[in-house]
Amino acid sequence: MSEIILRIDGKEVKASTEMTVLAAARSVGINIPTLCHHEKLEPYGGCRICTVEVETGGRTSLVAACLYPVQPDLVVRTRSENVDKIRKMLLELLLAHAPDSLELEQLAREYGADKNRFEKESSFCILCGLCVRYCAEIKKANVVGFVESGTRREISFIPERAARECWKCKECFPLCPTVALQAAYFLTEALAFPSPSPESESER
Repeated sequence: MSEIILRIDGKEVKASTEMTVLAAARSVGINIPTLCHHEKLEPYGGCRICTVEVETGGRTSLVAACLYPVQPDLVVRTRSENVDKIRKMLLELLLAHAPDSLELEQLAREYGADKNRFEKESSFCILCGLCVRYCAEIKKANVVGFVESGTRREISFIPERAARECWKCKECFPLCPTVALQAAYFLTEALAFPSPSPESESER
């Protein structure tokens, strides 16, 4: 494992070559916001809130910090006019889907995002994929997944598998930055078990 040096927000940072910009920044206490990243899961790059400015070879570009690998002499800026504009716009789009998310509201205050800028979609889900990936990668259960595509994409539980796996698990619930996961789960429960017996209630 070799080590390189890069600069993040003017600070010299030592990092191993397999690290991402996000990991390198966090290793020295530099915060880069993200909604879809989890240290136990493979990088996903879905929310793009972790967008940063990188400069290498005299060229500047905007990249997702959770996916972009460190390089020798890389210069990273976690805050800039362009970075803040992108995060503000992304937050405003996400707030149209999940206006009551406390995590989104906190970031919105930091970046001056207007939660009422775009018409509300009321899907609650921001498609961060945390629940889907955790269930597949960590639990190996594949109980929840994405359905449809494009603007109709959403998360959905598989009722038969949820009946076997989810009562005793629910580890994905705390990962959700909105109420979408809980809403989808309880909808699945209602559809799969419209009239639960007292015995099944007591087992939960």
